[in-house]
Amino acid sequence: MTERAHAEGHAEEGAGAWSGSWVAERLGVGLTGDEALTGLLGLALRRNPKRAHLLVSNVLGKHVPQSPSVVHGHGVALGRRVRDLLGAEAAERAVVLGYAETATGLGHSVADGLGSAPYLHSTRRPVATVARAGGFEESHSHATSHLLLPEDPALLAGDGPLVLVDDEFSTGNTVLNTVRALHERYPRKRYVVVALVDMRSPADAGRLDDFAREIGARVDLVTTASGTVQLPPGVLEKGQELVARHETAVTEPATEPATEPTTGPTGRGPAAAPSGTVRRVELHWPRDVPDGGRHGFTPAHRARLEAALPAMAARIAEALPAGARRVLVLGFEELMYAPLRLAHALEQTVGGDVAVRYSTTTRSPVLAVDDPGYAIRTRLVFPAHDDPADGPGERYAYNVAGAGFDAVVAVVDSIADTPALHAPDGLKDRLAAHVPHVLLAVVPSYVPRSPHAPERPSMLPEPLRGPDFSSYAPDEVGWLLQDLSDVTLEAPTEEREEAIQSGGAHYAESLPVEYQPSEQYQQLFHAALETSAARLARAVGAVTEIVLAERSPRPVLVSLARAGTPVGVLMRRWAQYRHGLDLPHYAVSIVRGRGIDANALRWLADHHDPADVIFVDGWTGKGAITRELAAALRAFEDSDGITGFDPEIAVLADPGSCVRTYGTRDDFLIPSACLNSTVSGLISRTVLRADLVGPHDFHGAKFYRELAGADLSPAFLDAVSARFPEVTEAVDAQAKDLLSADRAPTWEGWAAVERISEEYGIHDVNLVKPGVGETTRVMLRRVPWKVLARAGAGADLDHVRLLAQQRGVPVEEVADLPYTCVGLIHPQYTRGATGADGKAVTL
Repeated sequence: MTERAHAEGHAEEGAGAWSGSWVAERLGVGLTGDEALTGLLGLALRRNPKRAHLLVSNVLGKHVPQSPSVVHGHGVALGRRVRDLLGAEAAERAVVLGYAETATGLGHSVADGLGSAPYLHSTRRPVATVARAGGFEESHSHATSHLLLPEDPALLAGDGPLVLVDDEFSTGNTVLNTVRALHERYPRKRYVVVALVDMRSPADAGRLDDFAREIGARVDLVTTASGTVQLPPGVLEKGQELVARHETAVTEPATEPATEPTTGPTGRGPAAAPSGTVRRVELHWPRDVPDGGRHGFTPAHRARLEAALPAMAARIAEALPAGARRVLVLGFEELMYAPLRLAHALEQTVGGDVAVRYSTTTRSPVLAVDDPGYAIRTRLVFPAHDDPADGPGERYAYNVAGAGFDAVVAVVDSIADTPALHAPDGLKDRLAAHVPHVLLAVVPSYVPRSPHAPERPSMLPEPLRGPDFSSYAPDEVGWLLQDLSDVTLEAPTEEREEAIQSGGAHYAESLPVEYQPSEQYQQLFHAALETSAARLARAVGAVTEIVLAERSPRPVLVSLARAGTPVGVLMRRWAQYRHGLDLPHYAVSIVRGRGIDANALRWLADHHDPADVIFVDGWTGKGAITRELAAALRAFEDSDGITGFDPEIAVLADPGSCVRTYGTRDDFLIPSACLNSTVSGLISRTVLRADLVGPHDFHGAKFYRELAGADLSPAFLDAVSARFPEVTEAVDAQAKDLLSADRAPTWEGWAAVERISEEYGIHDVNLVKPGVGETTRVMLRRVPWKVLARAGAGADLDHVRLLAQQRGVPVEEVADLPYTCVGLIHPQYTRGATGADGKAVTL
């Protein structure tokens, strides 16, 4: 029997059956109260020494997959009732507090219904940089301790009403513990308790009023339904015995698809071999919007999330397999609201053709029984994957296996995107064993700004633009740099190399003397441009189309100065030519060993959504800058708490197989690599030196106005863009092929560089520069030792051979070289020792 057939069988046999009847019949547990109770609640048994039974909500979206519009709608409806109860004026001053883990999404939905209320939920995840604003105990819970960690300490300090939201109001102990702890610290006159169901016993019903009189405050209760749980004597012991008997006795036929193989509905034991496909879907989560209410969620955050939801849902919808009819969006423990809203938006996007359901994983161990009268039909078990403070342990996903889902969208925060998630027994593989398609969507974990983090400058300058800085037109690029044109920074190449290799200076603290090409070399540049312009145009078009299709429909191009800047200008021109888009384009500095310019990132974050930023470079060599950018962005998130920047670089050519977003992986001559500033808007490479670049400054660069007569920057751009019309069809075909291809980086180039470094006795990968572009840079700006050329390489190496001849550098042909050529910087360089003959050759 297929999983879909099994699920449909479940639906047929469960039609009209109450999902609490199995427990009621065996333990004598019953529900009395409002007629709506049995529709809202089912029953299950759990491994808990304090309470045997579990009230399983059908509308909460925790254990039972449910339509996200139903889940969100119940919370919003409760919030509107609270607003009506409080009145408009008091509602404007209210704060909503939800309980981890089960009610984090419900509380957030209540805040939505209330309207303008900020939201905070308790958490079991400590955060070292955030001071506790209180805590309390939940005595009957599987994990009892709750922390309150608002980013803004004043969030709970107001005198407006505090609205406390839990999924069920059973004894009142949790609420009393919370209010008592908070009232001592932040006294106020009014509290409102909100729950889906009020299940207090008659003995507990009067405790809330007594407590309100004790603290001198008004406490109201708003619920969807109310009733009581009838528990016969000895139910705890009978329930524990029943759980033990089923968990040890259950076995499963090998053909049973509903749960983990050989284990029965409990889902314990060895995992099935994953058979479903697993892929990531990039959400482009909006900048500075928290992933939930762990540290507070304001009305401004809500507005930004609402605006971003349709585009995120569209990205998920595009990633769903063709023909999918039943899709589950699966949240992660406390991360309930973000997956809920994504699921709701997806439900609206796909319409009635696709049934979208929503639930989340949980810490709570519950017995699974494959019976229509039982609320938990199946259970998947997997290890915790967010490095929890209380140590490793089992986690669970209920009613997912055997439910006939064509696809599951697993939504986790970035802290939980760990090797444990992707391990053979992890959640990803557990899902893939039962669902044909698994999509993984990662929401950036919100990191509150540390009180000890350096203050941002009050105002960063606007970008520099031509003709005052660079020979590019002012709309082509804005340079997030400071102008150091009046500072003498150039040093002879040999002096720079000796200082760099001796550790006495960093390469970004000075500039090489700009190479002035000979007439013969300039002729070579023009010939190369003539023969490669169409090839370049195809690569420009292909990488731009991939960016627009996969990364953002309105990207913000941010080129890595300076080699990436001509490519960024060309991508901008293609988007304008092909799609009529006027894309913003900036150039920023990144320095190997020092990272990307943090002030430039701050400026970008203040003016654009980081999720739309696409970092652009000319080509990859061994991938050092790719790694540098990823590490720098992680450090920036930690220091500033700004998330959303994607470290994936878009490049014209990726011969090193270091990125996914590229126009080609061929290692060919990109003419802009042949020259320095005279093909890059007359801008120097970037400079980072402590006496010139302060903590609130952009990195620096020079504008060589005096080289205007030799400037080929506009000519290069115009020669390539003139070929756009003739390559349009080829670009469409190339982009289509790339979008459907496996473009995962293999890092083949990095492996080759390590091998060459050892084979040639260099023992320093930084002195091995692979690819035509990097080899050209070695010849123009460093002290070259030798050039390795792939046997049979043709015209792409004419300019390298000419430079090698001028500098007395041998060119050695090598078979099976993954690059067209590799430039080797002289190892352990001292002045007077360059080239194979040991003589210095000046430029």
